[in-house]
This record gives sequence, structure tokens and C-alpha cells, in this order.
Amino acid sequence: MSHVTPLRPRPVKDAGPAPAAGPARRRRHWTRRPDPLAGLGSVLWLAVVLVPLYAMITTSLTRQDEALGGNALKPPAHPTLDNYATVLHNGFGHFLLNTVIVAAAVVGIVLVLCVPLSYVAVRTRGFWSGAAFRLFLLGVAIPAQAVVIPLYLMIAKLHLYDSLLAVVLPTAAFAMPVSVLILTGTLRDVSEELYEAMALDGASPARMLFQLAVPMAKGGIGTVVVYAALQAWNGFLFPLIFTQSDGPRVLTLGLFTYVSQFGVDIPALLASVVLSGIPVFAVYLVARRALVGGLMGVGGK
Repeated sequence: MSHVTPLRPRPVKDAGPAPAAGPARRRRHWTRRPDPLAGLGSVLWLAVVLVPLYAMITTSLTRQDEALGGNALKPPAHPTLDNYATVLHNGFGHFLLNTVIVAAAVVGIVLVLCVPLSYVAVRTRGFWSGAAFRLFLLGVAIPAQAVVIPLYLMIAKLHLYDSLLAVVLPTAAFAMPVSVLILTGTLRDVSEELYEAMALDGASPARMLFQLAVPMAKGGIGTVVVYAALQAWNGFLFPLIFTQSDGPRVLTLGLFTYVSQFGVDIPALLASVVLSGIPVFAVYLVARRALVGGLMGVGGK
């Protein structure tokens, strides 16, 4: 019987760290280095944003005589909430309700029309669909001031003058081109393989829209919601031209309540601005992640 020598494992040499570890570590170290210029720029930009807000809030807490003759950056000697009480007792709730209705209606119209339109523009590979999409985007280059007279005639012919619909419809129309541009950019990032997989499963175009495209485009939809809501909330031209009475008056026109031929109630005016900005800030806190995700791409990538 022959003697068989057992095999011994060969010693494994230490290969050392991977070549990419050093550069990666250096890159991480580079990103953590402080940047004084960026920090200084951030502080300056923060001051540019916060100083007007501070002046607005402090002035809204002062009396009219102090606001006219004092320094806007100086804290009020005798802070008072009378200006906010004056605003709340002069129809602010009515103006706020009208503005919320207009903003909700504009957002609803934009989503109902722009999401399917963007889906068709992305999924349809045809000359006419592309031409219609480019023609639709021409609305981005048309200013509202250039078509206010034809819009006024249309509103009057439809007997919608001095109503909330007279503000909702043109506001939604001018918000749609940018909304379609945002949504098409988001939907183009959805993988084609996902559409093909659902098509092999027998999914209809409507099912692919609601079960694939809409969930994958949450970031873009959130961006469109915030954009359309801000367009409606800050709109001034259409409410000014297409409304007249106090019934359909919105917040931007409600500020004229504190402006008269004898002067301006500056503290009450700024108190109204502060109160009208709170809902916008709340919407931003809720939708900030979707807004950033829509600006950076699907899923925030």
C-alpha cells in the first residue's frame, strides 16, 4: 500500500487594501473639509432671507405711530397683538377661504389634465404627439399680461365675471405648461423594462398609468402640486381684473383693505402678510421631500 502525502493548504498572501480604498478615503476626507467661502455665502444668504422676515414680524407687533417713525429692525418697545386682531376681524377668514378654494381647484385641474397628458407625451412615439407637446409648451413663453384682454372678453361671454371660476380657470391654464414640462421629465426616468413587464402581464395603458407611472412620479407630482398651489396663492393679476366685489376676493386683494387715500396701516398690512404666509410654509414642510425629489429625479436620485 503506497503512502499518500496529504495536501497542505498554501499560505494566502496578504493582498493588502483594495486600490480604490485609498482614493475613496481621500474623497471622503475631501468632502469633509471645511469650506469657509461656502459657509460665508450661506450666512449672507441666510441674512438676506431672515432680515426682511424679522422686520416684517417685528413691525406687525408694533403700533401704527411707532411703525411710522421708528426703525424697522428695532424690537417693538410695547409689543401688541392688536394688529392681528384687526386683521382677523376685517374679513381675513373669508379671504383665506376663497384663496384655499382657488388653490385646491387649480391643483385639482392641473393634476387631472397634466398627468395623463404627460404620460401620453412620454409613451407615444409619433410625430403628431411630439408636435402637440411642443405646441403646448409654447404657453411657457406667453405672459399673462399679453392675453388679459382676450381672457376678459371670454370670461364676460361665459358669464363668469366676478366669480371664483374666473380666477381658477386662467390660473390653471397658465400653470399647466410648466407642470407638463416637470411631469414629462419625471416620467421619462421610469424604466422602459417596467412598462414592458406590465404589458406582458396584460396590463392596459390606464393600469400602467395608475399603478406604475403615478407611483414612480410622486416626486414630480409633489413638485407640480407645490408649484400650482403657489401660482394660485400668490396670483394677483387675474383676481384684480376678473373680480370686483368682496364675495370672490382673495388674500392678495384683501391686502388693499388696509390701504386708503389717507394712508396705509403698515402694522395691520404686515400682520395680514404674516398670517397669509403661514399656510404656504406649512405646505412646504409637508411636501418638501417630494419637492426635492421632483427637482432631482425619480426617487430623489
